[in-house]
Amino acid sequence: MIDLTCLTLTDLNQKAAAKFRNRLAFAVYREGHIYNRITYREWGIQARQFGGLLRTLGLHTGDRVMILAENRPEWPVAYFGIALGGFVSVPVLPDCSPEQIKTIGDHAGIAALCITEKTHLRIVHAGIDPAIPLIYLDRNTAIDHKQGRAVTGILVSVHGRKKNIPLGQGDRIGEPESWFPEIREEDLATILYSSGTTGHSKGVMLSHRNLLFTAKAFCSLMKIFPRDRVLSMIPLAHTYECILGLLTTVLSGASVTYLERPLTQAVLLSAIQALRPTAMVTAPFFIETIYRRRIAPALMANPLYTFPLTRFLAVTIAGHKLSAALGSSIRFLGIGGTSLSPEVERFLWKVQFPYAPGYGRTETSSLVTGTGPYRFPLGSAGKPIKGVELRLCPVSSEKVSGTPAGYTEGEIQVRGPNVMLGYYRDPEATKAAFTPDAWLKTGDLGFLGPKGHLFIRGRIKAMILESSGENLEKIEGLFSAATLGEDALI
Repeated sequence: MIDLTCLTLTDLNQKAAAKFRNRLAFAVYREGHIYNRITYREWGIQARQFGGLLRTLGLHTGDRVMILAENRPEWPVAYFGIALGGFVSVPVLPDCSPEQIKTIGDHAGIAALCITEKTHLRIVHAGIDPAIPLIYLDRNTAIDHKQGRAVTGILVSVHGRKKNIPLGQGDRIGEPESWFPEIREEDLATILYSSGTTGHSKGVMLSHRNLLFTAKAFCSLMKIFPRDRVLSMIPLAHTYECILGLLTTVLSGASVTYLERPLTQAVLLSAIQALRPTAMVTAPFFIETIYRRRIAPALMANPLYTFPLTRFLAVTIAGHKLSAALGSSIRFLGIGGTSLSPEVERFLWKVQFPYAPGYGRTETSSLVTGTGPYRFPLGSAGKPIKGVELRLCPVSSEKVSGTPAGYTEGEIQVRGPNVMLGYYRDPEATKAAFTPDAWLKTGDLGFLGPKGHLFIRGRIKAMILESSGENLEKIEGLFSAATLGEDALI
């Protein structure tokens, strides 16, 4: 892992490009083949060039730049280029509605917008100010020849007029360009909006220290090696994927492969068989779907499962089938975003599958607690990461059904270098998010086990207690887990 003297994206970019140079950094998978391979050295150069391009377009230090693009190698090029130039990234999910894009763009006051051909129409319908430059991440072309070599250009549109702008600056790695500003750890690096953003949007402000502290903390839980192959499944606009799937990979010199086609189970499983990844981070839905559609039916149909004495053999065989379905090379499957189904987790536990749960929120740079495989009790979300404090604040005199006797549940409150700077242009919401003694109020309910492992009980606002103490949010979860329904409302 890279030893960062300064926890900034700029320092990470420079040191990773210099240390890992010709190792594969990013690539795209499409129908059995790998395309658009970018080495660490090439990524370092392109990120510097991108930062220079933004300066050429007239942006000033601190300006906000939206990234509205599907996962592709150009995404991390833009993300780090924005940081190198002294700007602030505003990643947005590529399937956001035009109304959401407009709301976020106006609230963030963006000065430039990175898009692709796939997201172009959303910009047209969003009614974004035509004076804001549109930078097409997927339209790099050779536009000139100097001294016998091609000069790369990138397509930019302003007021509907498109032109190729050469990327001639920053073609070396090492000392920063003299016109790149000095970046500090406490500087704002990115503003993240939720996918359900409406007119009451809140932009989570994360600093360079927030991002890199969390990435380094994760690497202390699960060591990633340069030989590791990471398959990206979650949009990079999610801080969970950006930090655990991108920043930790760059810190370690591993490679990341993105999927060109829309994510379906068939596309994903085909890519897994071809790439045989060693590490992935995902939401519970992915592994739950594979288990319920492929593994559980075969397990129940196995005659060995009928008899108690041979049941463990059937379960072992099913575990091998799950490993094979995921390429037979997985040594780490990070699961977060929401709770994993107890049924599926028990199966993963029995077959010793290398999954690892975690807990966090965007406001905590995606991670509060975590663990490596096999090092946690069933149903927990791991322990607080090193350097982060966690406490529980009681919210009700009633005990939620299912909490073990002798344990007190409460709101999970967090303090540490992973906690956000605040909500962008919203001091009232920022103040409301913290306690008087500066602990972040997550709004999540949980309790701590005997060895300090965190167990999540749900959202406080969604908790409806019956007179018996039964939590109706748990009942909603049971309806949602049913195979014959898609959603539930209590």
